[in-house]
Amino acid sequence: MAKQAAKVPEAAHVLIDFKPKHDFFVGIDSDGCAFDAMELKHKECFTPTIIKVWGLQAVSKYARETCEFVNLYSKTRGLNRWIALTRVFDLLRERPEVKARHAEVPSGDKIKEFIESGYPLSHKGMVQFAADHAARFGPDPELERAVLWSTTVDEAIADMVRGVPPFPFVRESLRKMQGLVDLMVVSATPVEALEREWGEHGIAEYMTVIAGQEMGTKKQHLQFAAKGKYPDDHILLIGDAPGDRDAAKAVDVLYYPINPGGEEKSWRRFHDEALGKFLSCEYSGAYEDALIAKFEKLLPKTPPWDKIKRIEYED
Repeated sequence: MAKQAAKVPEAAHVLIDFKPKHDFFVGIDSDGCAFDAMELKHKECFTPTIIKVWGLQAVSKYARETCEFVNLYSKTRGLNRWIALTRVFDLLRERPEVKARHAEVPSGDKIKEFIESGYPLSHKGMVQFAADHAARFGPDPELERAVLWSTTVDEAIADMVRGVPPFPFVRESLRKMQGLVDLMVVSATPVEALEREWGEHGIAEYMTVIAGQEMGTKKQHLQFAAKGKYPDDHILLIGDAPGDRDAAKAVDVLYYPINPGGEEKSWRRFHDEALGKFLSCEYSGAYEDALIAKFEKLLPKTPPWDKIKRIEYED
Protein backbone atom coordinates (compact mmCIF):
# COMPACT_ATOMS: atom_id res chain seq x y z
CA MET A 1 0.00 0.00 0.00
CA ALA A 2 1.19 3.54 -0.71
CA LYS A 3 2.53 5.40 2.28
CA GLN A 4 0.06 7.88 3.71
CA ALA A 5 1.13 11.36 4.65
CA ALA A 6 1.42 11.49 8.42
CA LYS A 7 -1.57 13.25 9.87
CA VAL A 8 -2.47 14.60 13.26
CA PRO A 9 -4.49 12.01 15.19
CA GLU A 10 -7.98 13.26 15.96
CA ALA A 11 -7.48 12.60 19.66
CA ALA A 12 -4.38 14.83 19.68
CA HIS A 13 -6.38 18.04 19.41
CA VAL A 14 -6.74 18.10 23.19
CA LEU A 15 -2.94 18.50 23.28
CA ILE A 16 -2.87 21.11 20.53
CA ASP A 17 -5.57 23.10 22.31
CA PHE A 18 -3.84 22.81 25.69
CA LYS A 19 -2.97 26.20 27.22
CA PRO A 20 -0.29 26.55 29.92
CA LYS A 21 -1.34 27.51 33.43
CA HIS A 22 2.16 27.57 34.89
CA ASP A 23 5.66 28.49 33.73
CA PHE A 24 6.97 24.92 33.58
CA PHE A 25 5.89 21.67 31.92
CA VAL A 26 6.76 18.10 32.95
CA GLY A 27 5.71 15.06 30.93
CA ILE A 28 5.91 11.68 32.66
CA ASP A 29 6.01 8.26 31.05
CA SER A 30 3.94 5.55 32.72
CA ASP A 31 5.08 1.91 32.47
CA GLY A 32 8.49 1.35 34.00
CA CYS A 33 8.74 5.02 34.87
CA ALA A 34 5.88 6.04 37.16
CA PHE A 35 4.64 2.47 37.72
CA ASP A 36 6.49 -0.77 38.32
CA ALA A 37 4.24 -2.48 35.77
CA MET A 38 6.55 -2.88 32.80
CA GLU A 39 7.94 -6.29 33.74
CA LEU A 40 4.49 -7.53 34.71
CA LYS A 41 2.99 -6.46 31.39
CA HIS A 42 5.76 -7.90 29.26
CA LYS A 43 6.42 -11.12 31.16
CA GLU A 44 2.78 -11.99 31.84
CA CYS A 45 0.92 -10.36 28.96
CA PHE A 46 2.99 -9.46 25.89
CA THR A 47 5.43 -12.38 25.83
CA PRO A 48 3.02 -15.28 26.51
CA THR A 49 0.67 -13.85 23.91
CA ILE A 50 3.47 -13.58 21.34
CA ILE A 51 4.33 -17.25 21.90
CA LYS A 52 0.70 -18.35 21.70
CA VAL A 53 -0.66 -16.25 18.84
CA TRP A 54 2.43 -16.42 16.63
CA GLY A 55 2.95 -20.17 17.09
CA LEU A 56 6.34 -20.06 18.82
CA GLN A 57 5.70 -22.82 21.33
CA ALA A 58 8.51 -25.00 19.94
CA VAL A 59 11.06 -22.31 20.79
CA SER A 60 9.28 -20.72 23.74
CA LYS A 61 12.45 -20.52 25.86
CA TYR A 62 14.28 -18.55 23.21
CA ALA A 63 11.24 -16.48 22.28
CA ARG A 64 10.83 -15.44 25.91
CA GLU A 65 14.50 -14.52 26.25
CA THR A 66 14.37 -12.53 23.01
CA CYS A 67 11.16 -10.72 23.96
CA GLU A 68 12.56 -9.71 27.33
CA PHE A 69 15.83 -8.50 25.81
CA VAL A 70 14.03 -6.34 23.23
CA ASN A 71 11.37 -4.91 25.52
CA LEU A 72 13.08 -4.71 28.92
CA TYR A 73 16.82 -5.25 29.02
CA SER A 74 18.36 -3.46 26.06
CA LYS A 75 18.56 -0.12 24.30
CA THR A 76 15.26 -0.93 22.56
CA ARG A 77 13.45 -0.96 25.92
CA GLY A 78 10.11 0.81 25.65
CA LEU A 79 9.72 0.50 21.86
CA ASN A 80 6.29 0.79 20.29
CA ARG A 81 4.66 -2.66 20.34
CA TRP A 82 4.69 -3.08 16.56
CA ILE A 83 8.32 -2.08 16.08
CA ALA A 84 9.33 -4.26 19.03
CA LEU A 85 7.42 -7.24 17.64
CA THR A 86 9.26 -7.13 14.32
CA ARG A 87 12.54 -6.74 16.20
CA VAL A 88 11.73 -9.89 18.18
CA PHE A 89 10.98 -11.80 14.97
CA ASP A 90 14.19 -10.63 13.29
CA LEU A 91 16.43 -11.54 16.25
CA LEU A 92 14.69 -14.83 16.91
CA ARG A 93 14.92 -15.93 13.28
CA GLU A 94 18.72 -15.61 13.38
CA ARG A 95 19.28 -17.57 16.59
CA PRO A 96 21.14 -20.86 15.98
CA GLU A 97 18.96 -22.66 18.51
CA VAL A 98 15.84 -21.67 16.59
CA LYS A 99 17.33 -22.67 13.26
CA ALA A 100 18.37 -26.04 14.71
CA ARG A 101 14.77 -26.74 15.68
CA HIS A 102 13.50 -25.74 12.23
CA ALA A 103 11.00 -23.42 13.91
CA GLU A 104 8.99 -21.14 11.65
CA VAL A 105 9.27 -17.54 12.77
CA PRO A 106 6.93 -14.98 11.12
CA SER A 107 8.57 -12.65 8.64
CA GLY A 108 6.81 -9.56 9.98
CA ASP A 109 6.91 -8.07 6.48
CA LYS A 110 3.30 -6.91 6.50
CA ILE A 111 3.71 -5.42 9.97
CA LYS A 112 6.77 -3.55 8.72
CA GLU A 113 4.67 -2.31 5.83
CA PHE A 114 2.15 -1.02 8.38
CA ILE A 115 4.95 0.67 10.38
CA GLU A 116 6.07 2.55 7.26
CA SER A 117 2.54 3.32 6.06
CA GLY A 118 1.85 6.53 7.97
CA TYR A 119 -1.08 4.97 9.86
CA PRO A 120 -1.00 5.59 13.65
CA LEU A 121 1.17 2.93 15.32
CA SER A 122 -1.63 1.92 17.67
CA HIS A 123 -4.07 -0.97 17.93
CA LYS A 124 -6.71 1.07 16.14
CA GLY A 125 -4.18 2.03 13.48
CA MET A 126 -3.43 -1.62 12.77
CA VAL A 127 -7.13 -2.50 12.67
CA GLN A 128 -7.71 0.25 10.10
CA PHE A 129 -4.64 -0.68 8.08
CA ALA A 130 -5.67 -4.35 7.97
CA ALA A 131 -9.21 -3.41 6.92
CA ASP A 132 -7.99 -1.06 4.19
CA HIS A 133 -5.51 -3.66 2.96
CA ALA A 134 -8.25 -6.31 2.84
CA ALA A 135 -10.56 -3.99 0.89
CA ARG A 136 -7.90 -3.41 -1.76
CA PHE A 137 -6.03 -6.72 -1.92
CA GLY A 138 -8.04 -9.21 0.11
CA PRO A 139 -7.43 -10.40 3.68
CA ASP A 140 -3.82 -10.93 4.73
CA PRO A 141 -3.11 -13.72 7.27
CA GLU A 142 -0.25 -11.87 8.96
CA LEU A 143 -2.31 -8.71 9.43
CA GLU A 144 -5.28 -10.70 10.72
CA ARG A 145 -3.00 -12.40 13.23
CA ALA A 146 -1.49 -9.02 14.17
CA VAL A 147 -4.94 -7.66 15.03
CA LEU A 148 -5.70 -10.80 17.06
CA TRP A 149 -2.39 -10.53 18.91
CA SER A 150 -2.85 -6.85 19.76
CA THR A 151 -6.42 -7.44 20.91
CA THR A 152 -5.35 -10.37 23.07
CA VAL A 153 -2.50 -8.36 24.62
CA ASP A 154 -4.87 -5.55 25.62
CA GLU A 155 -7.34 -8.04 27.08
CA ALA A 156 -4.56 -9.72 29.06
CA ILE A 157 -3.36 -6.37 30.43
CA ALA A 158 -6.90 -5.39 31.46
CA ASP A 159 -7.28 -8.73 33.24
CA MET A 160 -3.82 -8.96 34.82
CA VAL A 161 -2.50 -5.50 35.63
CA ARG A 162 -4.06 -4.16 38.78
CA GLY A 163 -2.89 -3.24 42.25
CA VAL A 164 0.54 -2.10 41.00
CA PRO A 165 1.34 1.15 42.84
CA PRO A 166 3.55 3.96 41.59
CA PHE A 167 7.20 3.85 42.56
CA PRO A 168 8.10 5.47 45.89
CA PHE A 169 8.54 9.25 45.56
CA VAL A 170 6.31 9.49 42.46
CA ARG A 171 3.31 10.69 44.45
CA GLU A 172 5.50 12.91 46.61
CA SER A 173 7.05 14.46 43.49
CA LEU A 174 3.64 15.12 41.92
CA ARG A 175 2.51 16.85 45.10
CA LYS A 176 5.67 18.94 45.21
CA MET A 177 5.06 20.15 41.64
CA GLN A 178 1.46 21.22 42.25
CA GLY A 179 0.92 24.90 41.58
CA LEU A 180 4.32 25.21 39.88
CA VAL A 181 4.23 22.84 36.91
CA ASP A 182 1.76 21.70 34.25
CA LEU A 183 1.84 17.90 34.45
CA MET A 184 0.98 15.47 31.66
CA VAL A 185 1.23 11.72 31.16
CA VAL A 186 3.28 11.08 28.00
CA SER A 187 2.97 7.41 27.08
CA ALA A 188 2.70 4.89 24.25
CA THR A 189 0.16 2.88 26.25
CA PRO A 190 -3.52 3.02 25.23
CA VAL A 191 -5.37 5.83 27.01
CA GLU A 192 -7.96 3.47 28.51
CA ALA A 193 -5.26 1.53 30.34
CA LEU A 194 -3.52 4.72 31.47
CA GLU A 195 -6.70 6.23 32.87
CA ARG A 196 -7.43 2.99 34.72
CA GLU A 197 -3.95 2.68 36.22
CA TRP A 198 -3.45 6.34 37.17
CA GLY A 199 -7.01 6.57 38.46
CA GLU A 200 -6.75 3.38 40.51
CA HIS A 201 -3.97 4.88 42.61
CA GLY A 202 -5.40 8.37 42.95
CA ILE A 203 -2.71 10.23 41.03
CA ALA A 204 -4.65 11.00 37.85
CA GLU A 205 -5.93 14.06 39.68
CA TYR A 206 -2.47 15.63 39.51
CA MET A 207 -2.29 15.40 35.71
CA THR A 208 -3.69 17.98 33.29
CA VAL A 209 -3.93 15.49 30.43
CA ILE A 210 -3.32 11.75 30.11
CA ALA A 211 -1.81 11.30 26.64
CA GLY A 212 -1.57 7.77 25.22
CA GLN A 213 -0.85 6.13 21.89
CA GLU A 214 -4.09 7.35 20.32
CA MET A 215 -2.76 10.92 20.55
CA GLY A 216 0.43 10.16 18.62
CA THR A 217 4.01 9.40 19.55
CA LYS A 218 5.75 10.78 22.61
CA LYS A 219 7.60 13.20 20.36
CA GLN A 220 4.26 14.40 19.01
CA HIS A 221 2.84 14.72 22.53
CA LEU A 222 5.66 17.11 23.41
CA GLN A 223 5.35 19.00 20.13
CA PHE A 224 1.59 19.42 20.38
CA ALA A 225 1.28 20.17 24.10
CA ALA A 226 4.45 22.03 25.04
CA LYS A 227 6.84 23.03 22.26
CA GLY A 228 6.62 26.77 21.63
CA LYS A 229 4.28 27.27 24.58
CA TYR A 230 7.13 27.33 27.11
CA PRO A 231 10.85 28.08 26.81
CA ASP A 232 12.67 24.87 25.88
CA ASP A 233 14.49 24.73 29.21
CA HIS A 234 11.12 24.88 30.99
CA ILE A 235 10.00 21.60 29.39
CA LEU A 236 11.11 18.28 30.91
CA LEU A 237 10.27 14.68 30.00
CA ILE A 238 10.74 11.97 32.65
CA GLY A 239 11.23 8.50 31.20
CA ASP A 240 12.93 5.14 31.64
CA ALA A 241 13.85 4.19 28.07
CA PRO A 242 16.19 5.44 25.34
CA GLY A 243 13.16 6.21 23.20
CA ASP A 244 11.99 8.70 25.85
CA ARG A 245 15.40 10.38 25.75
CA ASP A 246 15.23 10.48 21.96
CA ALA A 247 11.73 12.01 22.00
CA ALA A 248 12.89 14.80 24.31
CA LYS A 249 16.01 15.53 22.31
CA ALA A 250 14.12 15.42 19.00
CA VAL A 251 12.20 18.51 20.08
CA ASP A 252 15.17 20.03 21.97
CA VAL A 253 13.74 19.82 25.48
CA LEU A 254 15.14 18.40 28.72
CA TYR A 255 15.18 14.76 29.82
CA TYR A 256 15.32 13.20 33.27
CA PRO A 257 16.09 9.45 33.31
CA ILE A 258 14.52 6.92 35.64
CA ASN A 259 17.22 4.28 35.71
CA PRO A 260 16.00 0.69 35.15
CA GLY A 261 16.75 -1.22 38.34
CA GLY A 262 17.24 2.01 40.28
CA GLU A 263 13.78 3.55 39.96
CA GLU A 264 13.24 4.45 43.61
CA LYS A 265 16.67 6.09 43.87
CA SER A 266 15.98 8.02 40.64
CA TRP A 267 12.63 9.32 41.90
CA ARG A 268 14.09 10.24 45.28
CA ARG A 269 16.84 12.21 43.51
CA PHE A 270 14.25 13.95 41.35
CA HIS A 271 12.18 14.85 44.41
CA ASP A 272 15.10 16.00 46.54
CA GLU A 273 17.44 17.55 43.98
CA ALA A 274 16.65 17.53 40.24
CA LEU A 275 13.24 19.20 40.50
CA GLY A 276 14.78 22.18 42.29
CA LYS A 277 17.45 22.50 39.63
CA PHE A 278 14.80 22.34 36.91
CA LEU A 279 12.66 25.05 38.52
CA SER A 280 15.70 27.29 39.03
CA CYS A 281 16.83 26.74 35.40
CA GLU A 282 20.03 25.02 36.55
CA TYR A 283 19.20 21.58 35.16
CA SER A 284 20.42 21.88 31.56
CA GLY A 285 24.09 21.30 30.84
CA ALA A 286 26.56 19.35 32.95
CA TYR A 287 23.97 18.09 35.45
CA GLU A 288 21.61 16.67 32.80
CA ASP A 289 24.50 15.33 30.74
CA ALA A 290 25.89 13.37 33.68
CA LEU A 291 22.51 11.78 34.46
CA ILE A 292 21.98 10.74 30.85
CA ALA A 293 25.52 9.36 30.52
CA LYS A 294 24.95 7.08 33.51
CA PHE A 295 21.55 6.03 32.18
CA GLU A 296 22.96 5.13 28.76
CA LYS A 297 25.46 2.68 30.30
CA LEU A 298 22.71 0.60 31.90
CA LEU A 299 21.19 -0.96 28.77
CA PRO A 300 23.22 -3.09 26.31
CA LYS A 301 22.90 -3.13 22.55
CA THR A 302 24.20 -6.65 21.90
CA PRO A 303 22.05 -9.64 22.92
CA PRO A 304 23.67 -11.80 25.60
CA TRP A 305 23.32 -14.93 23.47
CA ASP A 306 25.54 -13.34 20.82
CA LYS A 307 28.29 -12.98 23.43
CA ILE A 308 27.83 -16.61 24.50
CA LYS A 309 27.98 -17.71 20.86
CA ARG A 310 31.27 -15.85 20.34
CA ILE A 311 32.78 -17.46 23.43
CA GLU A 312 31.74 -20.90 22.20
CA TYR A 313 33.34 -20.25 18.83
CA GLU A 314 36.55 -19.05 20.49
CA ASP A 315 36.67 -22.17 22.69
